[in-house]
Amino acid sequence: MSDTVREKVIAIIAEQAVLEPADIRPEATMEDLGIDSLGLVEAIFAIEETFDVSVPFNANEPEKSDFDISNVAAITRAVETLVAEQTDA
Repeated sequence: MSDTVREKVIAIIAEQAVLEPADIRPEATMEDLGIDSLGLVEAIFAIEETFDVSVPFNANEPEKSDFDISNVAAITRAVETLVAEQTDA
């Protein structure tokens, strides 16, 4: 499941960055990828729709969110956790 989650998250981020998924590196930040705050919010909405989860994200204060957006790997881990919690529920 993790590979599928990772692939889908990377595809969503790549779409926002207008890049190929192969160009997305785990350590890349949204800023590195040229994704602004609006693009980040759109990516969060796409993640919620794709995985049928609710992301605990405050667009006005992302640093205070429980959802780590520091880089692609952190976002992937956070989504994997949300998906696992949903499966366990």
